[in-house]
Amino acid sequence: MNALTPIIQAPIQEMEEQQYLTFILSGQTYAISILPIKEIIQYGQLTEVPRMPNFIRGVINLRGAVVPVIDLSARFGKALTSIGRRNCIIIIEVVSGAKNQNIGVMVDAVNAVLEIPANEIEPTPTFGTNIRADFIAGMGKIKDKFVIILDIQRVLSMDDMATLAAVKGE
Repeated sequence: MNALTPIIQAPIQEMEEQQYLTFILSGQTYAISILPIKEIIQYGQLTEVPRMPNFIRGVINLRGAVVPVIDLSARFGKALTSIGRRNCIIIIEVVSGAKNQNIGVMVDAVNAVLEIPANEIEPTPTFGTNIRADFIAGMGKIKDKFVIILDIQRVLSMDDMATLAAVKGE
């Protein structure tokens, strides 16, 4: 009987508010769950790596570890992000097979951490977005506006990015 307890409690946890980091990218507000976020750093000290696809801006040295930096705008098929004083790199831990890897995501500016109740999150739209539908976890309602909540594990899928890099390298 105790084995059923986690199954019964899971829906209750889903109904609780979750915290999301909101940020600006190409004039649009996006959000990602704070759970995989390790830290947010100022953009700088990027080392370019030759023959990489355009969405990989380079690597940074984060306390002795090499961390690739993804330009999220270019990852969505848009123009490269122009560098300004508000640019940030969000360090995210991505599950890749049996191991985890830190990846930096370059954005125009970070806004705030907000709590969005589950009942304020609408399903992924089937049309009208300019990014792949499988990248979107839902649409959060914040003060009568919608924020695109990203499925960051899908956006930063190592297999997907490796496939794209191989195709662009041909």
